[in-house]
This record gives sequence, structure tokens and C-alpha cells, in this order.
Amino acid sequence: MATLCRPAVAVPDHVITQEQTLALARETHDGHPQRDLVLRLIENTGVKTRHLVQPLEDTLAHPGFEVRNQVYEAEAKRRVPAVVREALAHGEVEPADIDLIVYVSCTGFMMPSLTAWLINTMGFRTDTRQLPIAQLGCAAGGAAINRAHDFIKAYPGSNVLIVSCEFCSLLYQPTDIGVGSLLSNGLFGDAVSAAVVRGEGGTGMRIERNGSHLVPDTENWISYAVRETGFHFQLDKRVPGTMEMLAPALKSLVEQHSWEVGALDFYIIHAGGPRILDDLCHFLELGPEMFRFSRTTLTQRGNIASSVVFDALARLFDEGGMTDGARGVIAGFGPGITAEIGVGSWNAGPDMDDELDAMAARI
Repeated sequence: MATLCRPAVAVPDHVITQEQTLALARETHDGHPQRDLVLRLIENTGVKTRHLVQPLEDTLAHPGFEVRNQVYEAEAKRRVPAVVREALAHGEVEPADIDLIVYVSCTGFMMPSLTAWLINTMGFRTDTRQLPIAQLGCAAGGAAINRAHDFIKAYPGSNVLIVSCEFCSLLYQPTDIGVGSLLSNGLFGDAVSAAVVRGEGGTGMRIERNGSHLVPDTENWISYAVRETGFHFQLDKRVPGTMEMLAPALKSLVEQHSWEVGALDFYIIHAGGPRILDDLCHFLELGPEMFRFSRTTLTQRGNIASSVVFDALARLFDEGGMTDGARGVIAGFGPGITAEIGVGSWNAGPDMDDELDAMAARI
């Protein structure tokens, strides 16, 4: 059994609203031939607020890739430990109980990975396995959960810590004026999240099956161009329509588990944009309320890359969780075009009678 426990999520204090984003786009790209189209696209994202790791004026400046990467490393080391401690508390484990740390991030580069620094500074065992995932983009949150599930199947009773650190604002490139790049300037936000996956015990989503799907010949639809100025995000205009290709993969995995997508109780889905959620409603024949957690994440924090699924799951916990045995799906989508999907049921934890029986047995 692999139970994904309650995530911890933190966002920076600097906030930019949709109104500020639109005003900047109007001013900065006044002569752009497709400016009005970009403005409409940003408005249609539904993103009302985003959080930035630096003040807006620093975000809009470009001091060079080296300086930006130094900011990434410093801010990761400053912000990740508190989120990790909260996630460990939610999972009711200590650093010494963790057997694998999965670190996911696509917005900065460190070697050795932040996992080495965490082990050295936070009391994790020196034999803790490390698995950095850097090139799956927004799909990496789902991939991290699935690799944790695989690890626990291979090593029953083990525990995994997942950490996601995404400072998307550090990828802002003022010279990129393609429609996809300009749209991304109004879509992505910054966040840090973490969650424990327990091999025994815990409360949360019990992952019972996982799967991946890559849409053939779409590897250029979401990509980075790596240049002297850093990572340049590239988005093909066909990306919003990918759910028509990915919905069947999600449906197929659920059916392999002898369930039906229309009979599930909850969905935790990567919210890359509103059309992803709208199209899933259409192709899976689901009501919009099934994606309310993901949509709220998108509205309040924007697309926070691999952290989206953890933020959406945290909102499910905030609502009170689910009843024991409730069935659901968690899925991340990203470059490739890739889907990482987990299927499972809600583990509400031991009830009071179970706890009393256990106490009596110990006495």
C-alpha cells in the first residue's frame, strides 16, 4: 500500500494580479501585431492572482542566467525546509523514516540536486535514496507520485518524500514575443510543495495503479530552448487541444482497474489552463464540479507546474477529505506530450475502534 498523505504548500508573498499582468502586456507590447489576441488569451486563463519569488520589478529585469540560477538555489534552500517539515508532520513521520527523496523542478538547475543538501541539513539518513526529476515539466508531480508508488511496491513498508520547487517567474524572457511565450507570462506562478507517501499507515489517497502515456510526435509542442539567457519556454498553439488525445489514456487506466471514470468520487488534475479542465469534462462526460480543486488552484495561483497536483490535493484535504474507500484519479500533464496518472482509493486512516483495539493489544 502506498498512501499519498496531505501535502504542504507554500507560495511567496509577492503577488501579481491579472489586471497588473494585462496592464504590463498593453504597455510593454503596445506595437505587437497580436497584442489584442494575447490580452484575450490571458483574460481567458481565469488566473486572477499569481505569486512571485521576487518583487515584480526584479522579475521583469534580466540579470543573466547565472544570477537567476543563483536566485533559484538560494530561494529553494530558504523555502523548502519549512515545507518539508510540515509535510513530514502531515505524514506523521520523521526524517529518519524516509527511504527515498524525489525532488522535482524544471525552473532551475543544481548538481548535486537539492536532495543532497536536504540530507546533509535536515537529518535524513545518509543511505536515503535520491531521485531528481528535472525534465518532465508540469507532468513531474504525477511522475513523482508514480515513482514513489513503484518504489514502495519494490520495498514494502518504505516511505518516500516528494518535494516540488517551481519558480516559474525566473524563466521570464523579455525578448520573447511569440504568442505562446506572452501567454505564459500571464499563466505561470511560483510555489513550493511537499508530500509524504507512506508504505504503511497514513491518511490520504492510496495509490493502487499507475501509468504513463506519451502522445506520439508531440515532443516539440511544449519545450525549452536553452540559450545564453537561460530557459526559453516554447508553447505550440496545438497544446490546448491535447486532452482529446490524453482523455482516452486516463479512461483506459481507470478501466484496467475495473472502474469507470463516470463513477469516480474525486479528480486531482494538473491545471495547465482552463481548456484542459473544460475538455476533460467534455471527453470524460463529467460535471465541472469534479475539477473544482484544480480550477481553484489555477484561479488563485496560476499554473504552478509540478506543484499543481499537490496544491489541488491539499484543497481536497482542506474540504475535509473523502470517505474511506472513495475512488479517484491524480494526473499530471506535461512535455512529451506526457501524462502521468495514478488511480486509487481514499484511505481515511484507522477509526477510533481500531485505535482502541490496538491500544488494548499493546496493554
